[in-house]
Amino acid sequence: MTHITIYKSSVTNRTVGFKSAGHAGYAEEGSDIICSAISVLTINTINSIEQFTDAVYDMSVDEEEASIDYIVTSDISDTTQVLLDALELGLRTMAADNPDYLLITVKEV
Repeated sequence: MTHITIYKSSVTNRTVGFKSAGHAGYAEEGSDIICSAISVLTINTINSIEQFTDAVYDMSVDEEEASIDYIVTSDISDTTQVLLDALELGLRTMAADNPDYLLITVKEV
């Protein structure tokens, strides 16, 4: 199962980052459409924030653990917020449709 932690600001309660860890286990490695969809959503969000905003962030990747930990450390622009909110929407929709393969929790930061 993939575990997603959504980081919410303790001040604004808005999404400021996420951690994605683990393999969904929907299918064999290389054929897992749930893992692929999670990767597309998370990587596209990171790339879009980098390309279209001036946000400063911390990120760590552990390929052995199949994890990405990403948090915006600067003030969050409207564009950055929309991208993070869109990521959360996509992940929550996937989790609702695939509860055996994707778990989402929220952590206040």
